[in-house]
Amino acid sequence: MLALLPLPLLHALGAALGWLSFIASSGYRRRFLDNAAQAGYRLGQIRAAVSEAGKLIAESPRLWFGAPVAIEWDGAELISAARAQGRGIVFLTPHLGCFEITAQAYAARFGRITVLYRPARKPWLRELVDTVRSRANLASVPTTLAGVRQMLKALRAGEAVGLLPDQVPPEGLGVWAPLFGRPAYTMTLSARLATQTGATVLLAWGERLARGRGFCVHLRPWNRGEIASDGGVAAAQVNDAMEALIRECPQQYLWGYARYKQPRQEALP
Repeated sequence: MLALLPLPLLHALGAALGWLSFIASSGYRRRFLDNAAQAGYRLGQIRAAVSEAGKLIAESPRLWFGAPVAIEWDGAELISAARAQGRGIVFLTPHLGCFEITAQAYAARFGRITVLYRPARKPWLRELVDTVRSRANLASVPTTLAGVRQMLKALRAGEAVGLLPDQVPPEGLGVWAPLFGRPAYTMTLSARLATQTGATVLLAWGERLARGRGFCVHLRPWNRGEIASDGGVAAAQVNDAMEALIRECPQQYLWGYARYKQPRQEALP
């Protein structure tokens, strides 16, 4: 039923939901403010991020079940150039704006893409997400060894893959690397996918346009030289790239995400 509502109305409802969560949950509010302060932002500078977090939830039914939304492109020529070389593409997207739309937009315009996601813990929700995220030219694979193999296979076939490298990986599958000056447990998979396949790395994020007008997919080149073979150095390179994207529009970053979470068996450096 929510998927039938117009995007402007969903975003208005989401904005209210965002502020309700911010006011009602002291733990969420504290993490939001602490993460923002670590990056050098005060609430007054990123106040819109409170609303944007709620919009992320409210727009999901429309993106999963509803009619297509309007999409603009910024930097689409980077994709065309990479595809012309016959190489696979690794899209790196932080928890910024609408990260759900980036893969959908690529699949609709350019072709097949495989995205990595962490399965939901609740069985009913896991089945729902598995179903709605798989569509024409869009394959979703879980954060398992089988899922990684599928991504490697796609890249070697010259296809695209997408993942959120600022997602905290399971213990044993990451390294500590600085993010906004603080150690953050960071996945090494994104760099390994590129180095093992020779794929082109592109940075991407989906801006949520004002008044529910749709989204704009922004693309940026990887301009940090060759990705290091050392996992710790490569993770620092990736985090530096994510910082740059987040600073483009901190008002749409998910500051409430537990980015600095410490896996149980992983000691802080």
